[in-house]
Amino acid sequence: MKNKYRILKIVVTVIILGLLLSFSLKRFGNQQISDNKISVKMSERTPVYFVDEKDIREIVKKENPSGKVGELNIPSLEKKINALPAVDSANVYLNLNGKLNLDIKQRVPVFRLNKDGKDFYVDEKGIEFPISKTYSHPCMLVTGNIQPDEYEKLAELVEKIDKDDFSKKYFIGISKYKDSYNLLTSEGNYRVEIGDLDNIDFKVRGFKTFVEKYLVYQDPQKYSMISVKYQNQIVTTLNPYFKENDSLLKAGKLELAKAPSLTAIAKKTDAKPKIAEPKKTNSSKPKENTKPKTQAKEKTKTVKRTQAPVQSKPKPKSKVKIE
Repeated sequence: MKNKYRILKIVVTVIILGLLLSFSLKRFGNQQISDNKISVKMSERTPVYFVDEKDIREIVKKENPSGKVGELNIPSLEKKINALPAVDSANVYLNLNGKLNLDIKQRVPVFRLNKDGKDFYVDEKGIEFPISKTYSHPCMLVTGNIQPDEYEKLAELVEKIDKDDFSKKYFIGISKYKDSYNLLTSEGNYRVEIGDLDNIDFKVRGFKTFVEKYLVYQDPQKYSMISVKYQNQIVTTLNPYFKENDSLLKAGKLELAKAPSLTAIAKKTDAKPKIAEPKKTNSSKPKENTKPKTQAKEKTKTVKRTQAPVQSKPKPKSKVKIE
């Protein structure tokens, strides 16, 4: 019996509401929907301005050229507004006093994607919608060949970065190269390689530990990449254009430059004994050279000895003639 009474109550209330609606339509059906009787409300939490109130009013006028309440097709108008790319949902209804209400929720972009030379926004549901010519929403820029099935995970990553003060301070963009994601940083020219989009909390925590224990005591320009995609380890890549690294690089280049000279010297030193080695085979030549040298010395000696007595002999003869 109780169930029957409940069903009767529901039926009675529906009938009453139907009568009130029909009465209100007959009463306000011929009334004009003026601008002051159109209420447009944007119900999104984050204020965005992709859809303008003027645009909504123009759509209402196009759907109801006569402007009469009785000739307004509410389902068609609601479908027309929901078809706008930047609209997430729209609810259109009339009050009993003939006032038209439009509650519209716009799409809030989580990130802006640059793909194949085209820019568009992606919301938290992973739905794409085009950028606006009149309004640009501040959000993270993402580049690379990203597939639509990755949009939701990527949106979760961006939301985690926006909610974390540390991550929000460091990360300003995301790029994808081949199958690996990289977080672009605001300090220095380095990028943080995270690999895939799994275990994001653990990877960001590892980078935070590296920053607090090591990077705060160093120049951020020192590195070109910090990789946290491996488990329980962080791999860093030095920036080859960093000044402090230049000394190391120059030293390495100098060592490489010295290496050929040493080899050349080694070749020269190896070449000398090769030339000197034939002395054994030409041992007769130096002997011949030494013999004439000794003979020449002996000849000079003998000549000097023979000349000395020749000069001494005429001297006594002169003395004899004078006496």
